[in-house]
Amino acid sequence: MSQPPAKAWRCAVCGYIHRGDEPPELCPVCGAPSSDFEAFQEKPSPAPASIAKRWRCLVCGYEHEGMSPPDECPVCGASRDSFEAIFEAETLSAAAGKAERIVVVGGGIAGVSAAEAIRRTSAHAEITLLSKEVELPYYRLNLTRLLAGGIAEDELPMHTAGWYADQRIRLLTGSEAVRLSLDPREVELGGGEKIAFDKLVLTTGAHAFVPPLPGSTRKGVFSLRTVEDAKTLLGAVRDGVRCVCIGGGILGLETAGALARRGADVTLLEGHAYLMPRQLSAPAAAVMKDFIAGLGIRLRTNARTKEMVGADHVTGVKLEDDSVVPADVVVITTGIRPNSHLARAAGLSVNTGVIVDNWLRSSHPDVFAAGDVCEHGGILYGSWHASQFQGGIAGMNAAGLSVEFGGLPRSHTLKVLGLGLMSIGKFEPEDGSYTVIEEASGGQYQRFVFRDERLVGAILMGDTGLATAVTKAVESRTDFSKLLTGAVSAFDVAECLRADRSK
Repeated sequence: MSQPPAKAWRCAVCGYIHRGDEPPELCPVCGAPSSDFEAFQEKPSPAPASIAKRWRCLVCGYEHEGMSPPDECPVCGASRDSFEAIFEAETLSAAAGKAERIVVVGGGIAGVSAAEAIRRTSAHAEITLLSKEVELPYYRLNLTRLLAGGIAEDELPMHTAGWYADQRIRLLTGSEAVRLSLDPREVELGGGEKIAFDKLVLTTGAHAFVPPLPGSTRKGVFSLRTVEDAKTLLGAVRDGVRCVCIGGGILGLETAGALARRGADVTLLEGHAYLMPRQLSAPAAAVMKDFIAGLGIRLRTNARTKEMVGADHVTGVKLEDDSVVPADVVVITTGIRPNSHLARAAGLSVNTGVIVDNWLRSSHPDVFAAGDVCEHGGILYGSWHASQFQGGIAGMNAAGLSVEFGGLPRSHTLKVLGLGLMSIGKFEPEDGSYTVIEEASGGQYQRFVFRDERLVGAILMGDTGLATAVTKAVESRTDFSKLLTGAVSAFDVAECLRADRSK
């Protein structure tokens, strides 16, 4: 077997891994230029042990045939913990273009991206895309824009019905998968129909997490995950209605902003000491607080919900300090949980999400997973962009290619209520060995965190034009010692990054 190329490169935008002495001119997944690739040295994660058929002793090289490693190596006596799973490259690089039946379960961005990639890769694959919702697959990110009145419902779909027909993708809307069988290979729908497959891509997404709070089933309590959720919530909102949003994350902020634009009297409850603690520092959160106050949203921090009060219909939210926030409408935006029940019932390896390797392959060699339902390297990304890129890579691999996903940079780049935001790395210093340079001015905020003259974390709020340069500097461990020789301002750091004069 030939040796792999000596070098690997990861796309900083989508996580695609390219193997070769030089990065590609363009990323085949997201189209990023070669300048957005970085050297990648992490050892590819092994495929899940539950489908391994061969094992190699790391001490002496002995290879064992079987579904699990031996208790002891018969050659050198090493324990079973010294064995690694072997997955031959041939099993990951079958010729693309076969007339295989590929079923994609889930009509979100990961599922549609997978179907698109399958068709780009193979002109002959028989593609079936299953969507539980009756609407055409749509941009879930735009639900809060729909709620705010920024777009109409007919602007939500990713593609027209005719597009799926032109691409020879069999789209079945209103079709919920209720059972997954791996032998025989078929997906059973709610109406009893069974669809056979050769390859399967699970993109079943996630559902809104509603904590088991007393009163959470009362009328007037909502979550926001689907078009139907948005339409139902819109029917309850009018000028002056008292709305309480529980959860100060991205969805909570966007929902609160949308309801405020509809004329509602909005209070946002955050259980932490400040907003978005996983993405923001306390000073950055203070800038965000001022921004949402300008939109007419009241914020209460350290506000932990105890129960929803009222008889049949909710009348308020009681907090743990026993104070009550009056409410006619309550929206719970406390996160999501993967829809992993089908995978669990079918016997696939599942932790919080479906466990996948670098090829987004599950514990079954012909079943892939992508998006909110999948767990890669112990990480559940839970973001639209990650779902889009993972869906594309899973689709290409299901169609017979061998494309690796090396993980996405641990950063967040997004817009919250129209305000640009980017955070990456260790933006909160752990001890006195870190240097923090920050500035807040005119509704904008910059924070740069250094350790040993290396940029290890940053936050940009307002103007995120430096996001790519910051990401490269953090991940390549760029040396800023020349810059950090005296008094340095955030403006100095930003200018250095713009000019690439840090070395």
